[in-house]
Amino acid sequence: MKKSELVFSALLVPVDYFMLFLSGLMAYYLRFVPFFVELRPLTQEIIFQHYLKLILLVPLIFIAIFAMGGLYTIRNNRRWIDEMGSIFVAVTASMAIVIVIIFFQRELFSSRFIVLTSWILSVVMVIVGRLIVRIIQLLLLKKGIGVHNVVIIGHDSTSADIVKQIYKFPTLGYRITERFDDFSEETARTLLARHEITPIDEIIQADTNLPKSQSLKLKDFCNDHHIIFKYATDLFEVQPTHIEINTIAGIPIIEVKKTKLDGWGKILKRIIDLIIACLVLIVFSPIFLIIAVMIKIDSAGPVFVKLERIGEKGKKFTLYKFRSMVKNAHSLKKDLIEFNERADGPLFKIKNDPRITRIGKFLRRMSLDELPQFFNVLKGDMSLVGPRPHEPEEVSKYERWQKKLLTIKPGITGLAQISGRSDLKFEEEAKLDIYYIENWSLKLDWQIVFKTPWVVLTGRSAS
Repeated sequence: MKKSELVFSALLVPVDYFMLFLSGLMAYYLRFVPFFVELRPLTQEIIFQHYLKLILLVPLIFIAIFAMGGLYTIRNNRRWIDEMGSIFVAVTASMAIVIVIIFFQRELFSSRFIVLTSWILSVVMVIVGRLIVRIIQLLLLKKGIGVHNVVIIGHDSTSADIVKQIYKFPTLGYRITERFDDFSEETARTLLARHEITPIDEIIQADTNLPKSQSLKLKDFCNDHHIIFKYATDLFEVQPTHIEINTIAGIPIIEVKKTKLDGWGKILKRIIDLIIACLVLIVFSPIFLIIAVMIKIDSAGPVFVKLERIGEKGKKFTLYKFRSMVKNAHSLKKDLIEFNERADGPLFKIKNDPRITRIGKFLRRMSLDELPQFFNVLKGDMSLVGPRPHEPEEVSKYERWQKKLLTIKPGITGLAQISGRSDLKFEEEAKLDIYYIENWSLKLDWQIVFKTPWVVLTGRSAS
């Protein structure tokens, strides 16, 4: 999912709130228009200061109902007529709750005119606000901002209909960069070469008659290169669990999702990451200073080290850690390969690594060397919870199924870390991290976060 789609979906919340607040404000001032005062004289004074507090709080009820009604669900092709119907129902349900509250709290105010007018204005204003957001998004799509680069696989009539629809309606948000009749070895090579020049966002298998062997190879290709895989219906006998169904030209198109971590889940996870990272960096700033002094006293070299790691979708990033090894430790690694205790996989690990300094042993045992990674969280390279970040040479040795570890951002802690840390074989670690990716939830994140300090303090093999 494009960042622009997440931004626009998140933008709907403040826009809805503002429009609802504006509706309440307009209803108040309309009540004092001479025409309405003559039509229905005021029987009770409505103090604006009290009313203002009310219209600042009431929109929160509406927002909660909107969320439960699916108005913040992220979809690329929601029909406008359906959205307007959902808005009407959600606003009406929200207003019904407000009326019930007014009934039990009569001291708020007793103007039925304001209640009725607020209801009508809320429906209109929320629709107008969302229409403005949608128009801005569509204008950006026409300029190519937020557009998905798509490859179509297929040559039958279904494929032709999908291609025709995409060209006819650029506001769908798709740009066809390539089209192939089938998925052969030559097609794979061509796609890989094009992907390195211009990243491909999605591959749609539109031909329902494509051989199953090609379909499976295409799915593997998309997984290996972190491309969204979509297909027309009736391709596989067994449907994957994590799917999303949309339509193009009236044809159901199924997206196979690698993780539940998408849409609002991704937004909420990022917000939580930012809040916690800021709090940790502020609260632990004195400890940062103490550790820096200890490292400098213990051995020669910088306080921090910058390490190259592979993150989400195979992108390289710089990982920050407190230095726990001697200078030029990485160059000494080649001389220690034969002593690797984790020969079962691509990772390198020696329990009594001679490169680790005295203070480094303490920092690693308490995982204090990883505190600077909260800067990576702030930058957006990492998350609080996720798979372990690995070195480029380690990732290059991944088996195909292990490449799914690169689906999401790596984390400071994770399911594998709290389940045995470095005692686990790499295959077991990878399976745990993939389980987390496929079954992500905020609840699971918090369980991992709360269990991490216990695992660290009980001294279970630090990594």
